[in-house]
Amino acid sequence: MKTITANNWTVLNNLIYKIYTTEDSDLMQQRFLEQLKLIIDFDCAEFYLTDLEDANRFVKRVSDGCEVTGNKLFVDLLKQGSFVFNGKTIVFRMTDILRGDDLFTYPCFCEHMKPQNLAYAIFLVVGDGQDCMGLITLYRAVGKEDFDADDVYVLDLMKDHLVYRLSVERAERDAIQEKLTVTEATEQFGLTKRESGILRRLMQGQNNNQISEELNISVNTLKKHVLNIYRKLNINNRVQLFKSIKEKE
Repeated sequence: MKTITANNWTVLNNLIYKIYTTEDSDLMQQRFLEQLKLIIDFDCAEFYLTDLEDANRFVKRVSDGCEVTGNKLFVDLLKQGSFVFNGKTIVFRMTDILRGDDLFTYPCFCEHMKPQNLAYAIFLVVGDGQDCMGLITLYRAVGKEDFDADDVYVLDLMKDHLVYRLSVERAERDAIQEKLTVTEATEQFGLTKRESGILRRLMQGQNNNQISEELNISVNTLKKHVLNIYRKLNINNRVQLFKSIKEKE
């Protein structure tokens, strides 16, 4: 294996830093691919996230000049028995499971890569121990060499960092999905029309004075309504309210 240069270690450290500090998910994925290109030569790439309810369904994609659908390529490899995914994060090249002429005649290669003049692919499958959370696929065009052990090593270095980031992100996405809309909360907890209107205004960020003036009620009366809302929702304050109710329908 070639020695990783000091410059490459700087890029790797910067790459890891962006994984942890880039709040926007799409932007993090895009920056990850851009930085990775400074260390690994590839012609196009994709970064997928899976669905919360169905880990076999890829729902979110960020691409770097790619028209291939790597999720379908990966799923085809699973379906055709070329690869078995056990839930653990893993890095592998397409040529690790399809060798020689088998690669270039394989149905999934002919369908997904050959039309785009791509010859090689390397995968980083991010798993939580049971399910797939994300999939990164890098491609090289016809005429280039296959991905080598150095490329595998670099992606291996990223594994634990991506597992942590995607696990946190998945937990946040799960929490958002568990929140109720104002309409759902009204129906589920039996809020009155007045309480529902107050709840909606609270979620819009209005303060007590604004709500009291708009509804033509005293601040004390408003507070009684808010306490009733808290009681029905089994919460104690606005922090818990914003954790329970979606800000938008």
